[in-house]
Amino acid sequence: MRIGLLYSRMRVEEKWIVESLERSGACYDLIDDRRVALTLDDPAAWSGYDVVLERSLSYKNGLYSTQVLNAWGIPTLNMYHVAATCGDKLATSVALARGGVPQPRLWAAFSPESALELMEQIGYPLVLKPVVGSWGRLLSKINDRESAETVLEHKELLGSHQSAVYYIQEYIRKPGRDIRTFVIGDETVCAIYRSSDHWITNTARGGKAAICPVTPELHAISLAAARAVGGGALAIDVLEHPERGYLVNEVNHTMEFHSTVPLTGVDIPGMLVAYALKMAHGAAKLRTTTGRRIPERCIVEPAMAASVGL
Repeated sequence: MRIGLLYSRMRVEEKWIVESLERSGACYDLIDDRRVALTLDDPAAWSGYDVVLERSLSYKNGLYSTQVLNAWGIPTLNMYHVAATCGDKLATSVALARGGVPQPRLWAAFSPESALELMEQIGYPLVLKPVVGSWGRLLSKINDRESAETVLEHKELLGSHQSAVYYIQEYIRKPGRDIRTFVIGDETVCAIYRSSDHWITNTARGGKAAICPVTPELHAISLAAARAVGGGALAIDVLEHPERGYLVNEVNHTMEFHSTVPLTGVDIPGMLVAYALKMAHGAAKLRTTTGRRIPERCIVEPAMAASVGL
């Protein structure tokens, strides 16, 4: 049984995961995603892994690595299709809508002119988001036509095809906070409030965390959101609407928990490892059943642990 930990930098989360792997007695390798080289016609170097736990800071590195690994039959936490859905806000919204999960109203346009026309029809304020992005970056609260024209011009000049997708969301007047829940498998393991005087409440932008009780209603919408995007280990951002109740704002496929674990006392890294081992056992059972041979060699030597200060 062998686990790969695909990472970009050894943050506190990854160090906790390594500690959990050590306690579990599992055989594991550390794989620096900056050194990965995938030979597409020869998966032998990776076939010794029963599961790869993906913790890349780079969305593209994690996304394309898991795409290839899954194509070779190697399970990843999370799987490629989950990362592809969660990493694109429009794809997430489509999946949530298909799953019947309540979310803020949203619109999509593909030119500045149509986006401005939509905004004028919807009315202000509203929120403009990049379809790909994290940590509350490049979010814009649009209060009037003048600010809309300015932000749309800036987005058009960015030049990327993703910047040319105008993802428009209704502005929800939050009670000074939102909720982040942590779902692993079919369990909502904990939740936190993220509070701020600013309309963006991400802890990466200065939001303050506090324990949030996991009620049956909060668990139900969190699990529904997780299932809608394909399941696994996910962080769900939930808004509280005064009339419509809980609304799912975003789903994150590479959860961060450096402030959540000390606050709640919940062993999230241990749970991630346990879930990965469960996936590994399933893969090993499949290997035994199908007779697929797994070579002993691995792409990264365990000695790499010394190079990251573990």
